[in-house]
Amino acid sequence: MSAEAEELSGIDRSAILLLSLGEDEAAEVMRHLGPREVQKLGAAMARLSHVSTEQAQTVLADFRSRLERQTSLGVGSDQYIRTMLTKALGADKAGTVIDRILHGGEASGLENLKWMDARSIADLIKLEHPQVLAMILAYMEPEQAGEVIHHLPERVVSEAMMRLASLETVQPAAIRELNEILEEQLSGESQSLQVASLGGAKSAADILNRLETSLATSILDKMRESDAELAEKVQEKMFVFDDLIKLDDRSMQILLREVPADGLVTALKGAAPALKEKFFANMSKRAAEMLRDDLEAKGPVRISEVEAAQKAILQVAQRLDAAGQISLGGGSGEAML
Repeated sequence: MSAEAEELSGIDRSAILLLSLGEDEAAEVMRHLGPREVQKLGAAMARLSHVSTEQAQTVLADFRSRLERQTSLGVGSDQYIRTMLTKALGADKAGTVIDRILHGGEASGLENLKWMDARSIADLIKLEHPQVLAMILAYMEPEQAGEVIHHLPERVVSEAMMRLASLETVQPAAIRELNEILEEQLSGESQSLQVASLGGAKSAADILNRLETSLATSILDKMRESDAELAEKVQEKMFVFDDLIKLDDRSMQILLREVPADGLVTALKGAAPALKEKFFANMSKRAAEMLRDDLEAKGPVRISEVEAAQKAILQVAQRLDAAGQISLGGGSGEAML
């Protein structure tokens, strides 16, 4: 692959592929994607204004090569689907998806929420009982749940997060009833639901990782007042910017290819020296020198800007981890200011 094409992110390569297919074919592919994927791909397609012939040809050639190596097309193997989704999403997240695909599970009311903007969802659910909020937040992707939380009263969120962290399994009847309520509110058609597990400390940690540091810390403090042991379990599973130092060199190099240079400079303004060296060590000598120069030349930066830049890099890392491209492992520690 050429150096020019290598600079493209995975989402940009996917966008180029869809743009190359034509409107009808691209629309057919889009029908099989989830709401977050559609939004991200749509945004990537909109911002791609200057795609060179070489880039397009390289993307198409790479796609054809991958397709030719795929020997399971048309087989319809349950085992193939399980293996593929587990590699793509990780065992925990894949379990729920596999359940819906292979066993006919459906969640029309809850699934409809995933297509709504965060403020509209918050307006819809803000008066619900904290236990109901916990179930809804647990069902969403962590990124979307974090966006919704920003539009909910903090006192309600703290109680809901406590209940979410305590969730282990949920009876299908309870989820079905919630689904029917949401369907009625959204004027949709209710269907049965087969979901056995939602929530837990890891789910709560994933959502808190998506929040602004000050809000996540405030929610954790309130959780700690009610149940210190549970709050500690959640915090142990959180992954903060300092934890990037635990990445192996290959994972760090993959991460660096996905992170914009200007965002990295801002994020590293508040990083520990050892973490900065970790980044420098996984760059070319020239790129490391340029980054050092940029850090020295950059003036004072607001803490909120540093936190936002770090959070953006963490979200990239979590996306790569979910896709199986890197391994984050477990993280712990307090959020850095």
